[in-house]
Amino acid sequence: MDVLRRNTDYALRMMVNLASRFNGEFISARELASEGNFSYQLGCKILQKLHKANLVKSNMGTKGGFALSRKPSEITLLEIITVLQGGIRLNRCLLGGEGCEFEPECEISTKLACLQLYVDGYLGGITLEEILRSRSKIKTENR
Repeated sequence: MDVLRRNTDYALRMMVNLASRFNGEFISARELASEGNFSYQLGCKILQKLHKANLVKSNMGTKGGFALSRKPSEITLLEIITVLQGGIRLNRCLLGGEGCEFEPECEISTKLACLQLYVDGYLGGITLEEILRSRSKIKTENR
């Protein structure tokens, strides 16, 4: 079982790509899909979700395309993941709502809830800017 779905992985890669060009430049959906190595149609669907969530903005015309709607330092991995797949849940009992039949005496759910808070906090603390810094540090070290 994958924790991150395929579309979420593509969205994360597109957002890092857009963050690396955060200078007012708009990039076409076709170019983003080509650079991410997935289909244009899938890229468009993902970009629609990201646009609806106000993570990207779009511009029509010959110099049109997509760009981040906020600074890379203001967009977290958790935001992107939540838009695409509704977050990451370690177990069904952590989805909220009615819970499960074992909840009142379940020793495991307490520990899983703590881990869930850690995962959400960790992903919520990683920005696109931080990923770009890590990427450039790796490139520098490999030279």
